[in-house]
Amino acid sequence: MGGYTIVDNNSEEFKKLSLCMIVRNEEEKLAQCLKSVRAVVDEIIIVDTGSEDRTKEIALSFNASVYSYEWNDDFAAARNYGLEKSTGDWVLWLDADEEVAGESVELLRNVLKEDKYWLGSVQIINYYGPLPASYNQSHLLAQYRLFRNNSNLRFRNAVHEQLDISELGLTKQSVITLPVNIHHYGYMDYEVEVKGKSERNLRLLEKEKQLEDYDPWIDYHIGSELYRSGELVQAFESVNTSIRRFLEKKSMPPSLLYKLKYSILLALGSYEGAKDGINFAIQLYPDYVDLHFYRGIIYMQSKEYTKALISFNHCLELKEVNTAHLIMVGVGSFYSHYYIGVCHQNLKNYEKAKDAYLKTLELLPDHRDAHEALKLIEGSSATTFGAIGE
Repeated sequence: MGGYTIVDNNSEEFKKLSLCMIVRNEEEKLAQCLKSVRAVVDEIIIVDTGSEDRTKEIALSFNASVYSYEWNDDFAAARNYGLEKSTGDWVLWLDADEEVAGESVELLRNVLKEDKYWLGSVQIINYYGPLPASYNQSHLLAQYRLFRNNSNLRFRNAVHEQLDISELGLTKQSVITLPVNIHHYGYMDYEVEVKGKSERNLRLLEKEKQLEDYDPWIDYHIGSELYRSGELVQAFESVNTSIRRFLEKKSMPPSLLYKLKYSILLALGSYEGAKDGINFAIQLYPDYVDLHFYRGIIYMQSKEYTKALISFNHCLELKEVNTAHLIMVGVGSFYSHYYIGVCHQNLKNYEKAKDAYLKTLELLPDHRDAHEALKLIEGSSATTFGAIGE
């Protein structure tokens, strides 16, 4: 984290940072979120959309300004209402199921002292799967969570809202990337089941889709919700619609769409049909490690082990550092090591397979399949170990 210094709040460079949030019935999580940032924000704006628990009381205990907002099925509108109430020079936006990592929180203020920046990008660690949260079960994505408080910067889309920066004409020099991590727990199994997020999101997305010339992201988000609920064919149709609509608007479809598309095809077992398409997607996004990983899986499941090894080794070269793309933790490390082992074992390169499994276990000691594969190798040098899913 060299090169970053903490701004002295008593210096003449001091500027005000506002935290803006929208909440509803978040009594179990809100305090944890606010504790993570209270030392660095100067104002807390809470927009409450109808809480029936202790959410407002908890917010007030942190000296927050709490505003009631009649819910109208529009997350962007609620966020924009909060922005209108904020008085800071800069805005940080969070959700109640998030917290800023303690080791990096003070670095948020570095953006305030630089007049040349308009946006601050941080890394979101999106956890999935069962409790407790584990970094090895997460996705990484860089997001704009800090921005200069300006009437031209507002959120759009009623659900899965995004900060609309399209009219600002910003350059790369206008954005600072901060070594700050935000932990997001909202898509862990328990959260999704308890809150019924998929049903709510699908309802709002279908409503948004009725608008004339709706955002192509809407079809992507519908596909994502359908994928999570196991409706794979419908999810595939939605993501293809999103890709087509981006192209119709003369925009290159974002990398996230191709990640979802090939996640669905792998889940459907459509390996042969996915080969040409994944190669095209990699031509568009050659630095996206997840796409190379998916290509490795496709070749491995087709028993083209030598080609699969090239893909998995390239994943190790790319690592998991370019979080401009949504990256699954492990694809540039322990998962690729494991599948390198699978490929070598099927090619009867047992020493190389053993080495790959040991590297897997160095990074992820409780990787059960790697342990089992090592037992097979040690038990019989003639064992051929089938690829997962064969």
